[in-house]
Amino acid sequence: MLNAMVNHPAFDRYDTSSLRTMAYGASPMPLDLLRRAQEKLRCPFAQVYGLTEASPSLTYLGPEDHTLANAGEQFAPVKSAGRPMMGVELRVVDPMDRELPPGEVGEVVARGDNIMKGYWNRPAITADTLRGGWLHTGDMGTFDARGYLYILDRKKDMIKPGGENVYSPEVESMIASHPEVLEVAVIGLPDEKWGETIKAGVVRRPGSALTEQELIDYCRERMAHFKCPASVDFMDALPKGGTGKVQKTVLRDKYRIP
Repeated sequence: MLNAMVNHPAFDRYDTSSLRTMAYGASPMPLDLLRRAQEKLRCPFAQVYGLTEASPSLTYLGPEDHTLANAGEQFAPVKSAGRPMMGVELRVVDPMDRELPPGEVGEVVARGDNIMKGYWNRPAITADTLRGGWLHTGDMGTFDARGYLYILDRKKDMIKPGGENVYSPEVESMIASHPEVLEVAVIGLPDEKWGETIKAGVVRRPGSALTEQELIDYCRERMAHFKCPASVDFMDALPKGGTGKVQKTVLRDKYRIP
C-alpha cells in the first residue's frame, strides 16, 4: 500500500505535511521502498509485527530505529520487526520446539495475555498451533544479540533450491531495488533437478523495457546465484487481497504443474 502511495503519478499534488506518524506492518519492507517513503512523506515511521491470533501485535519498531545509516549491517534494527511489546514473550524455536540462541533461524513462537484461546470449533488445529502453551506463528525469524526480532519468511513461503534455504523477502528486496521495478513477488516452483526453483513475478515501471535476463543478471551481480530468480514473468499487476497484500497462493496456482 505504501508502494502504491509513493509511486502514484499524482502524489506531488497532495499536501502530506500534516502526517505525524506512518505505521506499517504485514511484511518486511524493502529498504529502497522505506527510503523513498521517508523522503516523500517526511514523517516518523513505526512498524508493528503480529497476527490476528495475537490480538494482533507482538513487536514494535519505533521511529528512533528507522535510520538507514547502518542498513548495510547484517543485524541493523531498521531491517527488524523491533522488540517484543510489554507483556509478550517471544522465542525462536527449532522443529522440536527447542529455543534457539540469537543468530539461528527458526519458527517464531509467542505467549502472553494477548494470545487467543483457540480457533472456533477447530480443536485439532488449535492444539497444534498452541502446543506447549506457545502460539506458533508460522513465521521464520531470528533474534540479534540486542533482542531485535528479524522476520525472514513464512514457513510455507521459504524456497529450497538445491537444499539451500532462500527467504523470499530477501530476494524481493533485491529485485525491488532495481530502478525499473515497481512491484515484485517471489515464489518457489517444483524443479526436477534442484527440488525447487525461484520464480519472480514483476510489475515494471511505466515505459520500462527491462528484460528477464537483465533482471536476473542484476541480481546475480549482487547476491549468491542460488538466491537469484531462475525465471521472471512480467505482469500488469500482482494478485492482491482486499488489504492490498500480495496473494502468493494465487501465483502458485497459476504456475502449478498438473
